Amino acid sequence: MKSTFPVTGAGLGLRRAFIGPLSEKPATNVDFYECVPENWIRFGGQYGKQFRAITERFPFVSHGLSLSLGSPDPLDVDFVRDIRDFLKQHQIKIYTEHLTYCSDGGHMYDLMPIPFTEEAVDYVAARIIQVQDILGQQIAIENASYYAAPGKEMDEIDFINAVLEKADCKLLIDINNIYVNSVNHKYNAEEFMKQLPGERISYAHIAGHYHESEDIIIDSHGTTVIDPVWRLLDSAYKHFGVFPTLLERDLNIPPLADLLDEVDLIHQAQMNYASKQEQKRAAG
Repeated sequence: MKSTFPVTGAGLGLRRAFIGPLSEKPATNVDFYECVPENWIRFGGQYGKQFRAITERFPFVSHGLSLSLGSPDPLDVDFVRDIRDFLKQHQIKIYTEHLTYCSDGGHMYDLMPIPFTEEAVDYVAARIIQVQDILGQQIAIENASYYAAPGKEMDEIDFINAVLEKADCKLLIDINNIYVNSVNHKYNAEEFMKQLPGERISYAHIAGHYHESEDIIIDSHGTTVIDPVWRLLDSAYKHFGVFPTLLERDLNIPPLADLLDEVDLIHQAQMNYASKQEQKRAAG
């Protein structure tokens, strides 16, 4: 399956606590980093200089938190222009955002689910197109975790695919979010994953989560990745081929060395797929 990826290999979400250690001793097993633009736009001082030094040395992608694609508020055009300048300044490969909203007359500091409706497809796709026109490039949207589906008129998978098609944008495939939603909303994670358009994949997220109860999972990014999520990643590689994959960790952040061990597991999954493909070719 053909796709053009902005980066390759295994990545890590950059957190401010990592700046010092990475400046002193760059990680040899991280192929690319992801930053949150809102945390770094117009950020100066020592951290700003260290951040610039890292973006000059390594490939970067970016993952936004406040674009609020589904919001009833007007799109913040000035903010999008700031994103455009930030991407150019640091030579960042792609800008990604959540298929959610987080504002309605003010910032809610949470990622709220967009109703799965045809009207919402048209509305969100038009806003994505507007963003892409300002940036001068495609963005990637992430399939989001959600805990309720207000106003639902269509299935989640149909909603995501319709937005991707109508906006002609890329997909940031979040493997953990698929797993979390499959438990919370009782569907088959692998069947859902296989219905996503592989040709639109830009890269992937993988992360840990929190079990609130037996049948409720919270997408916390605060623990290590569990085996079922790793297996779902293996299945995604098998179905789509290997794509760049990044480890997210936002809470209960352990020593950097522990996260680098998890990045190694991404490399291992990618190498396992490549080895199996080579064995198939050799056999026949």
